[in-house]
Amino acid sequence: MSRNLRGLSARRDLTDSLYESIAGVSGDDDNARNENLKAIAGEFMTGDAAILSSSTFYDFLRPAHSGKKVFMCDGTACLTSGRSEDVRRSLLESYREDEIGTMTCLGHCHSNTAFLVNGNIRLCGSDADPSSMSIGSNADMPALLTPSGDTGNYWSLAEKWTGRTDDALRELEASGLRGRGGAGFPFHVKVRSSRDAAADRKYVVCNGDEGDPGAFSDKWLLEERPHAVLFGMMMTGIITGADTGVVYIRGEYPLAVRRMREAVTEIEKAGIATGTEGNQITRFRFHVVEGSGAYICGEETSLLNSLEGLRPEVRTRPPFPAVYGLFGRPTVLSNVETFANIHYILEEGGAAWAAMGTEKSPGPKLVSLDGAFKKPGLLEVKMGTPMRTVIDELGGGTRYPVKAFQVGGPLGGLVPASRIDDLTLDFESFAREGFLLGHAGIVSVPADFPVIKLLEHLFEFTRKESCGKCFPCRLGSARGYELLAGAIEKGEKIDRQLFDDLLETMQLGSLCALGGGLPLPVRNALQYFAEELKDYFTVREA
Repeated sequence: MSRNLRGLSARRDLTDSLYESIAGVSGDDDNARNENLKAIAGEFMTGDAAILSSSTFYDFLRPAHSGKKVFMCDGTACLTSGRSEDVRRSLLESYREDEIGTMTCLGHCHSNTAFLVNGNIRLCGSDADPSSMSIGSNADMPALLTPSGDTGNYWSLAEKWTGRTDDALRELEASGLRGRGGAGFPFHVKVRSSRDAAADRKYVVCNGDEGDPGAFSDKWLLEERPHAVLFGMMMTGIITGADTGVVYIRGEYPLAVRRMREAVTEIEKAGIATGTEGNQITRFRFHVVEGSGAYICGEETSLLNSLEGLRPEVRTRPPFPAVYGLFGRPTVLSNVETFANIHYILEEGGAAWAAMGTEKSPGPKLVSLDGAFKKPGLLEVKMGTPMRTVIDELGGGTRYPVKAFQVGGPLGGLVPASRIDDLTLDFESFAREGFLLGHAGIVSVPADFPVIKLLEHLFEFTRKESCGKCFPCRLGSARGYELLAGAIEKGEKIDRQLFDDLLETMQLGSLCALGGGLPLPVRNALQYFAEELKDYFTVREA
């Protein structure tokens, strides 16, 4: 069924996007809205059920969302900081309770006071620039934080590499660039696989929907380095033979959407990426798509389904996107930070970029520091840097006692403060010690914040954001939340064996890292904070 729907959507490609047609339908009147959706189904020759199912998946497309006037952040960093209630109280001075909505993360974890109103981010109780934050690095010449001059520098470099695709691919391979979205998959393998795949069309897709609460590096790059991202996508397309680049940006980042569209318009006016005949640079084209509120679209196959107008559930793999991606064509899909690094690699050389890291984790990594740090903001850190250096020197330490750091988003490891000296900032160190580097966003857990409340939050987050396709994630997250909520609110003891079985089922049976990744921080908590949690669990006698 999905392949048939994919084929129908592909007939119009992105020039008349099914997803964007669905996203454009809104309103408080359910009947009128449903009639408009049925009209779209007829236009695209798809079933009413498929269109209605897709539209109801997204938070921002539900009628309840349209009645809200202001949205506050309910991400992990804002929760643990204790500022969420302060923001709500402040908003209630100007808005009714039913006019205040929530969004998963607004990407201002460094302030913990952000809210969205009229398509703009504002800071509660402050007139400061919402984009202001500390910027730092321990690299001699940062690959991403150093401005690259005027935009023409990017595209003159692209001209140098046009016709030298084999050499460009060798530089990517020499760099050892691994995906910066969390999984750390070698980027050049995706590129080579897509290049070698035979197809009439190929695509490059930038995943700007990775919205791990606590990680705002992608948001910053989209807003402040848009041409670096576009350059990386175009060069990937030139190497693979793709002629279209799609930037899918989460709706919680409205400024990023505007900045990327402005950058695309700017280069089109300069005669670059116009989609017209000529060389590879002119033939390439960009399409910026705004997401509609679904964390799961940060998973690559869910994102592809979303772009096709399908219900954005996770696909089973294989086949992988590099050979069967957008509209069933070969697609290189990677995250914002990965593409943004390609400019430095092709300008300075893959070896120079790799030298800012370790043998197995080459290059630098962007790190997001939340509002608990004395220097909250963004760091570009050489891989292999001791975590103590990151936290105490580059980050300035924390403003109050912290007992743990959740690194890598809600699915990342929960690192107790006592283990910081055992870690270096790289994929291997975190994996070896039972944690996960992921996106490298760092969320601080204050000494007085109950770990049991953090676990409840993580299960609630997963329950809310699950695509529902596989029952270990859909039912496991709901049951886990019920158990934890019962323990907190009613004093009901959780059967530890049952809870461990639940975690194992989610880890082994889930189709993607949402359900499969949640057990990691939960097990970290059970291991390192056993004394704090013991009163909430009961252990059966042997």
